[in-house]
Amino acid sequence: QVLLVESGGGLVQTGGSLRLSCAASGLPFSLYTMAWFRQAPGKEREFVARVTWSGDSTIFADSAKGRFTISRDNAKNTVYLQMDSLKPEDTAVYSCAAQLKGTAQYGYWGQGTQVTVSS
Repeated sequence: QVLLVESGGGLVQTGGSLRLSCAASGLPFSLYTMAWFRQAPGKEREFVARVTWSGDSTIFADSAKGRFTISRDNAKNTVYLQMDSLKPEDTAVYSCAAQLKGTAQYGYWGQGTQVTVSS
C-alpha cells in the first residue's frame, strides 16, 4: 500500500515560514518525481513545485518562485517544501503527489496539510 503523509502545516503570520514534509511509503521513492500542490477554499487545485527523482531539477509556480524551496531526501523517502515570506494568499491545503519516472500522471496523492497565513 502506497502512502503519502504530509505534515508541518499550521497557522503562521504574514512573513513567516513553514516547512512541510511528505513521507512516502510503499513505493520505490527514488524513481518518483515528487510535487506539491495546493487548493484554497473555492478554488481549483494548483501546482506549487516539483523535484525530479534525482533531486537535481526543480520547477516552481510563479507564485512560489523566490519564496519556496523544494527538496528531497531519498534515504528518508521524504520530500520537503520550505515556505518563506508567507502571504495570506498562500492559505490552502497543501498536498504532495508522486509521479513515476517516465509517466505523465501523478499516480499517488497525500491527504494534505492545512496552511493558514494570517494578515
